[in-house]
Parts: sequence; structure tokens; C-alpha cells
Amino acid sequence: MEYKVKDITLADKGRLQIEWAEMHMPVLMKIRERFRRDRPLEGVRISASLHVTKETAVLVRTLAAGGAEVTLVPSNPLSTQDEVAAALAQEGIRVYAWRGMSERDYYNAIGFAVSHEPMVTMDDGADLTVTLHKLALGVKDKDVDYALETAGERDFAKLISSVYGGTEETTTGVIRLRAMAREGTLRYPIIAVNDSYTKYLFDNRYGTGQSTWDGILRATNILVAGKVVVVAGYGWVGRGIAMRAKGLGARRVIVTEVNPVRALEAVFDGFEVMPMSEAAEVGDIFITATGDINVITLEHILKMKDGAILANAGHFNVEIDVSNLERVAEKRTIRSYVDEYRLPNGKRVYVLGEGRLVNLVAAEGHPSEVMDMSFSNQALAVEYIVKNRGKLPLGVHKLPDELDMEVARLKLETMGIRIDQLTEEQRRYISGWELGT
Repeated sequence: MEYKVKDITLADKGRLQIEWAEMHMPVLMKIRERFRRDRPLEGVRISASLHVTKETAVLVRTLAAGGAEVTLVPSNPLSTQDEVAAALAQEGIRVYAWRGMSERDYYNAIGFAVSHEPMVTMDDGADLTVTLHKLALGVKDKDVDYALETAGERDFAKLISSVYGGTEETTTGVIRLRAMAREGTLRYPIIAVNDSYTKYLFDNRYGTGQSTWDGILRATNILVAGKVVVVAGYGWVGRGIAMRAKGLGARRVIVTEVNPVRALEAVFDGFEVMPMSEAAEVGDIFITATGDINVITLEHILKMKDGAILANAGHFNVEIDVSNLERVAEKRTIRSYVDEYRLPNGKRVYVLGEGRLVNLVAAEGHPSEVMDMSFSNQALAVEYIVKNRGKLPLGVHKLPDELDMEVARLKLETMGIRIDQLTEEQRRYISGWELGT
């Protein structure tokens, strides 16, 4: 099987979407020109578990231009753009993805990626990397069983030993992979693309900040002005969401945090800070962005106003305790991606996108302009892994700073922005120690 998508006849529509993204991703297009000329990935098998969007398609086309054989599967059951999946499948990319996958479908897709016997893995959330390691280590669970249905019987320990390395796109995935490295479970080196400056400072903050609100507004068509917005977590994603809430006219923006430094930063940035137990009583819109489990519990939800809206911007659908909410409340779907829950106390709350990534479930994900930098880092990370195969130690590594700076330089160049250069005198001064007061 070369592909499994919802409807291959959507391919023409998908190509137009990809073309639109390419117009707004000039840095990655420059890298593609070089890849097409130099073919640095010739014959390299890459399996990628990423959100199947038009921006991801631009990355996949770039890797293929460099000579790679790419298999693409989703990193979320609800984030696939079916027309994009169809377009890539028609172009000869091995794609196993459609919007609305069941849990079994999703891990069948992960198994399909494993069946490609990758030399490099690419992840957004670490599901592919973790599943491949479980298979190699002989771990038995339901997700592994589903993956085996499409991965087939093979020597997974031998397979994993031939992987050059992998990349990871998001904070949640990096946390999981660092835990594996600490426990001694990780079997090949990982480049944490998420830790590149040109990724997290822009993608996490400006990309998620805008696209989260895009998803909330598409799903609800509510007015943000005058509302009380509660943002759980003040990492780079939370910063972006809070900043955009203020820009949209929110009457109050409240941040909840467990990290005292981040909480203090939120205060200095002009936001209120309080525990979720207090914020639950006053918020109109709640957005989780922590990467942790049960940030909004049933106890919190029972305190909320009638009509409160709950959305999640973290990678996995674990931040809002939807399972316990469904146990006690009456549920009905009132709009696309909007589920109403009537609580025992008579009040109603509204959960967006089943508690999954609201920006990808109810909207299109990040704007192409910001993914231009993130996916340029991904392309350069894959090239770096291939060039240094066998040389990188086990562990989770940053992409070298010079490659990060190159992405920033190219981005400025494509925006028509010039910056100053150090003089030789200035270089000597900041690299020496002799000159003082």
C-alpha cells in the first residue's frame, strides 16, 4: 500500500493550498533550491509524524527535492487537511492520513511509518519515536498492537539500530524524549528543533498565539472584547496567547502558573496571576497551554460561570479533564467543534475541538510565514543528521546555533530587512578580556 487518504480526488484542491503556502515560505523554498541542486538526502528514508497541513507539504516536497524517500503520517487524529494528504499521495509520497482518525487508525498510521524502515524520523509530539522504541524494546500495550497491524513482523531491534537520528518539533515531544534519554531508553540521537531560537520565539509565541485565537473564533464566532480570559501556563505558547487576548480587547487576562519565575514575568507583563481554583470562578474563556495533565479538573469546571468556553493549545488532549466531565454532564454538539456540557448544577460549559489542539482542529494551524522558519530548521536538522550519522552521541541535542542564525538571516533577507555587521575592532573587543574601564 502506497497511501491511504480520505479522498484522492481532493488532490487538485490540495495542490492549490500547498502553492499558497509556498508563496509565504521563502526561506524553505531557498533551501529547496539548494537541496534540488546538491541532493544531500539521496536515498535516505524518512518517516515523519507531523500535522498533515499545507505547510508540512512544503517541507515534505523540500525533503523529496533533496533526494529523500518520505513517508508522512499525522501527529494528531484531527489535524489532517484531507486535500493536502491527497495531493501528496498523488505526487508519490507515502501518506497514511485523514481527518477524524480513531485511536486504532492513528496508531495504524504510526505503524505504516515504521514499515518504511526509516533512517531518519521526524516527530511532533514523539509518538513515532516512542512507538518505534516500544517495538524495539518489546513493550506490549494497545497502541503497539495497533501499530503492529501495519508495521508487520520484522526485527525492530535491528531496525532501530540503523536509524541515523530523529528530529522533534514541539515542547511536549522534547520533554518525553529527554525523559527517555535520562532513563537510558533512547536508542538514537534526537535534534530538538523546538529548542532553536527561530522556532520557539516565533512559532510557539506568535504562531500559536494567533492560530489559537483563530481556532476559537472560527469555532464560536464570539466577541473577545470585554471578556475575562484565563491562560493556563506562561511558557512561550502561553505568552503568545495572553498577548493576543489583550490585543483582541479582553477586559482581563489572567495567567495561572506553577513556576514562580514565569508567574512573576506574567505579572511584570501586565497580567493578573492567581491559582486556577480562583480563576475558574471569574473566567469566560479558558485556554490551556502547559503540556501537563488535568490542568482544568472537574472541580474547576463545576465552579465556572454558565457559558464558559474551554480550549486547549497543548499538544495532547489531556489538559482538560474531559473524561470526568463526560461522566457527570449531559453532552450535545451545538456547532462544529463545539460540545456543550450541561452540569449537574444546571450550568453549561463548552469544550472546543474535544479538548485537542484547537488551532489545528478548528482552524488551519500556524500561518505559513512562521512555519517557514520552523520547517527550515527541520530540513536543516535532517541534513545535519545525515551528514553526521554515526558521530552524534545518544541524547537530545540542539540544532547548531550557526544553522539557527542562518535561518534568521535568510528570513530577514526575504523580508527585505538589512542589519548591521560588526567591525573588526568590535569583534576583537567582545571576544577579548584585556580592555576594561
